[in-house]
This record gives sequence, C-alpha cells and structure tokens, in this order.
Amino acid sequence: MTTSRRTFLSRSFLSAAAAVPALKPDGVHRVLEAAAAVRDRNPEEVARDETFWFEIQQAFTVDRSLVNLNNGGVSPAPKVVQDAMKRYLDISNEAPVRSMWQILEPRVEGVRQRLAADFGCDSEEMAITRNASEGLEIAQMGIDLEPGDEVLTTDQDYGRMLTTWDQRVRREGIVLRKVSFSNPPPSHQALVDMFAEALTPRTRVLHFCHITNLAGLIFPVKRICAMARARGVEHIIVDGAHAYAHFPFTRDDLDCDYYATSLHKWLLAPHGTGFLYVRRPKIAGLWPLMAAPARMDDNIRKFEEIGTHPAANHDAIAEALTFHQGIGAERKAARLRYLRDRWMRHFEGRDRVVLHTSFDPEMSCGLANMGIEGIPPGDIVAHMWKKRRIIVTPIGHKDCPGLRITPNVYTTLDEVDRFIDELEYVLRHGVST
Repeated sequence: MTTSRRTFLSRSFLSAAAAVPALKPDGVHRVLEAAAAVRDRNPEEVARDETFWFEIQQAFTVDRSLVNLNNGGVSPAPKVVQDAMKRYLDISNEAPVRSMWQILEPRVEGVRQRLAADFGCDSEEMAITRNASEGLEIAQMGIDLEPGDEVLTTDQDYGRMLTTWDQRVRREGIVLRKVSFSNPPPSHQALVDMFAEALTPRTRVLHFCHITNLAGLIFPVKRICAMARARGVEHIIVDGAHAYAHFPFTRDDLDCDYYATSLHKWLLAPHGTGFLYVRRPKIAGLWPLMAAPARMDDNIRKFEEIGTHPAANHDAIAEALTFHQGIGAERKAARLRYLRDRWMRHFEGRDRVVLHTSFDPEMSCGLANMGIEGIPPGDIVAHMWKKRRIIVTPIGHKDCPGLRITPNVYTTLDEVDRFIDELEYVLRHGVST
C-alpha cells in the first residue's frame, strides 16, 4: 500500500458521517427514564433510592449467585455495551479489510470526540488505548531521559508502572525515588508536602496516582501539579486507572501533562479499552511505544499505531459513555460512597479492624480497604469465596494490608449485607480451613 492504513482511515472519517451509531431504544431507556424521574433530587438522596438503582441493576447480565466486590479490577459491562460490541464484531467479520478497517475503524473518531468532551480536553489530545497500563507506559517510555535524571513516584503506585521505571533504571541509568505515606494520610496538604520535600533539582518526572488502587486514596492532583511545576518539574504523569467515571472531574481539575485510564473499570466499557491524554505541547516530544512515521510527530494518533486490532472494542465505548451519562456522574459517585459507607460504618471502631480508607469524600469514593489484625488478607479472601461465593481482593502492601472492596452501580444492598455478615463471622470465629 502506498498510503498508510491510518492515513486512509483519517480521510475516510469525513465521509463516514455517522461516527457513532445511535443506541437502540431498548438499550438504555430504563436508565434514562429512571434518571428523568429523579432529576430534581440531590445525588445523596438518589443514592438511597433503591427503586432508582433497581432500574440500573436490571441493565446488567451478571451472575447473581455470587457477590462480585472486585469491580476495581475489571467490571462487567451493561447489556447495551455487550450487545453493541457483539454487533460490531459481526460486522467486522463480514469482510474485515473493508468492514473493520473502512467502516468501523473510522468511528473511533466519534468516540474520541465524545470522550474528550466528557474529560474536558481537545480531541486532538486524546489517544484511545487498550488500558491504563498501555497509556502510562507510552508516557513512561516515551519521555527522553539521561543517566542520573530522577523520577519521583510513590511505593504505592501500581506495580506494573513501578516495573516500567525499574526497567529504565536498569537499561539507562536513570534514578527512581519512591516516597511512602500512611493510609489514610492526615490531610491532602500532607501529600503535597511529601512530594515537595522529596523533589530535587534533578527531578524531571513526577508520577503518581489520581486514586490509589490499594486503598482508594484520592490525591489533590492540581495542587501537587502546581507545586511541582513551580519547582521546575518538566513532566507530570498521573495514573487515572481507577478515577475516570468513578467520581466527577475534568482535565482542568488536574492540570497534569499526561493522564491515562482504563475504561473497563468504572466507565463499564468493553474489556481492553482506555485512553491517554497528552497535553498538546508535549505530543511532539513523546515517543510512541510502537514506531510511527515522522509525519505523525504532532499527531495524537501516533500512540494508536499498534497494528491490527479489533474495532468493536473501542466503538462500543460510546454506548458505555451514554450509559454513564444517563446515570449522571454525581449520582454515581454518591451511590458508590453510599455502598462503601454501608459496610465501612458497620465496622468503624471495632476491635482488630483497621480501616485504611478515609470517609472524607475529598479523599475517597467507592474503592476502600479494610484489614483485620491477626488474619492475613489472602486467608479472608479464600474463606469469602469458599463459604459465600464473595469475590474480594487481597492487598498485601505493608502500609495497607487488607481487603480491597469495590462495588459498582449494579451491586445490591443485599450483596453488601452478605459481605458484612460473613466478615462478622470471620471476626468472631476466624477463617475456615
């Protein structure tokens, strides 16, 4: 081919006027009707309205014989998203070189535009990726660094991202420095001060989580970015894997240079979808993970040059975004905090119970961590599954050993109560062998 596939597709987009097909009325009508019925009520009140959330719960095809409280890893998608992806896969298979590359692939531009509008950035600053790890590694591996240049992060950042920096340490001789913090910390200011004290004149990159995957701590991103930029840090990378569509914010609430997230967690998009935001002046100087021609240096799409990949996954993001917006970001966050508080308040102040997550809505949302002194988290996880078919996540980090609990909008109060009941049993009788 004399013209690259990507160039062809970008030209084809203009003629593919319907970038994202309209949702079928039977897909999200119950969600939209339920949202319309509560539009004049505040999010905290709606969070307690089981009639509203019953309608949301019916949009999913999950297995109700078990209790899935590990939606932070990857969440089931609502049926409307599943159906869209299946539909696109069928279209792809008709004649892939045409139906996938020429019909479905250009529709990613409509997805890009909608996601960018929701996130609050220019669509030319957003690449559609397969997950947060891919987006973050593009930023981590794409920044030019010299031996002795310092990267500052925390020892509670995601393991794969720490491994990425470790590889650059081994390969190029950069310096990786990690700071520690308690869970929960005393204040947001303590986190700002922690980074400020650790910065040195050689710090070129600051990398931290928007919300940690271990204990659900939300960082004051904009304050940290302002401090670091004033101190001369050139590159600020924020790991938003668990943040986007979990609680409301926009790009302007962050002010970082690079931001990556997974969409198969809190947005409820198809598995293997995410996005990478790159501040426009940074695009040209950031190398893609897979090679792109020089003519794409200033093009955000250079980060999507990964070879043949399914179009169905990223096209169906549009349905997930419509579902999310139908619920409403404020209502969703209020519900997630309500579900979290149902079990956290039950165990607050109990002997041997350690809550590693703050109740402060500025510092946490639906992801939380609780430990029981004297019982390893892995033993509790095994017990929960064996006895009650409850899925929770063991966290072994020294600063927050415990269970990570992540309900989602399809989670019922009965399911949360089943978790509470079994944890009560563990507190009184220990775990089964």
